Amino acid sequence: MKNTNIIIVGVGGQGILLTSKILGYMALDMGEEVKVSEVHGMSQRGGSVITHVRIGKDVHSPLIDPGHADFVLSFEKLEAIRAEHFLTREGVLISNVQKILPMPVIMGAAAYPSDEPKGCQTILLDALELAENAGSSRAVNIVLLGVLSRHMEWPQEKWEEAIAACVPAKTLETNLKAFRAGRNQ
Repeated sequence: MKNTNIIIVGVGGQGILLTSKILGYMALDMGEEVKVSEVHGMSQRGGSVITHVRIGKDVHSPLIDPGHADFVLSFEKLEAIRAEHFLTREGVLISNVQKILPMPVIMGAAAYPSDEPKGCQTILLDALELAENAGSSRAVNIVLLGVLSRHMEWPQEKWEEAIAACVPAKTLETNLKAFRAGRNQ
């Protein structure tokens, strides 16, 4: 596999760290080197969270410079807009359309941007609806992993094995349904 750089963004509590854990687990299982760097910010209060995941051979630094991400995986629309500068010209932006209002917007001190993400290749979807149809609104992250999986060369079985290794057993069936729903988009 060629080196792959993935930025994962959203707000605290959306499963960003679990998503990076699944990617890291799978990369190691596939014999790749992987580096993960998590920036939690104000995640305990619903603030921005960003994770850098670098996969491949001879990965030395965990951080991805702007303009060098192959993928941005966004769990919330505003976070997609904030992170799209990380993409290469050929990069793929995969984003949930859900809006989670930040505190300045809630308090009336700012407006939620009306901009749309504009990555070279942009995939926008209602991952929340797909997750709810799979059985849990908390599975948005796994739906988005399913979409990402279509753009990477790892077999579907390996993705599902990594999910099984990283989620609680009692949520496995729901997470596999969510993953397959995203993969089928």
